[in-house]
Amino acid sequence: MESNRKIIINVGRQIGSGGRIIARMLADDFKCGFYDRELLTLAAKESGFCEKFFEQNDEQKGFFHSLFHLHSPFVGDGSFYDNEFSQEGLFKFQSDTIRRLAEAGSCVFVGRCADYVLRDFKNVVNVFITANMDDRISEIRKRKECTEAEALKLIESGEKGRSTYYNYYTGKKWGDSSSYDLCVNTSLLGLEATEAYIKEFIQKVLNIDL
Repeated sequence: MESNRKIIINVGRQIGSGGRIIARMLADDFKCGFYDRELLTLAAKESGFCEKFFEQNDEQKGFFHSLFHLHSPFVGDGSFYDNEFSQEGLFKFQSDTIRRLAEAGSCVFVGRCADYVLRDFKNVVNVFITANMDDRISEIRKRKECTEAEALKLIESGEKGRSTYYNYYTGKKWGDSSSYDLCVNTSLLGLEATEAYIKEFIQKVLNIDL
């Protein structure tokens, strides 16, 4: 890859699909910065707010609770940035951090509507990673040491919040193939083979060599 050429890889993922692991592998392969929860810390530092505000209003947590108190970001009523502690205010700070990082160098972003935030950037590839429900439940059970029913509840509640957050801010549908350049099911190939497949896809789309 040319040393002066930046690339952006945005990874959406179903809970328990291994999407975050694959995103980290892609960052290592392409020598990119890797940003997931790190964005919360960076956004908090840049905004001067305590990080707990960002954690409480992350792409899942607390979103439903605050949804009914929001102004639509698609309506220009002049109040979008009036309250810096609002959901939109926190989203703005996080989005500003995403754009700043993308301008500074090559990055892999996990979730947080980065595909929408960076929609006007060049050399961007948007990927969504899925897996069969049985495999996802098994992964969550191992990770959380919980029952099958508890794992399923964690997946369903987490993805309900994640999809509502994404759909609200992007005007697109979370997990819908039309929202991404590539959708891959890790249950078919496993994590390593899936990552290799995505890496090859990115190289072809952006015409780069490693």
